Amino acid sequence: MLRTEPRIEDPDGFYQAVMDAHRGLDEAAARRFDARLALILANHIGDAAVLRQAVALAAATGEAPAAPLPSAPA
Repeated sequence: MLRTEPRIEDPDGFYQAVMDAHRGLDEAAARRFDARLALILANHIGDAAVLRQAVALAAATGEAPAAPLPSAPA
């Protein structure tokens, strides 16, 4: 089951780390970085059903919400 409640210990710090990693990258390099990060995190999760739920939720919302995401359908 996809967990959508806030769980990142320091979300602002994580966001800053991602933004810092983008510094100096052109758009294509930033997209490649984002793809690598997504694949690394997907590998860490490892559960194909959870990953499919995450993809469906990301496709349905289009933008990162300010509030916790609703649970994706099972």
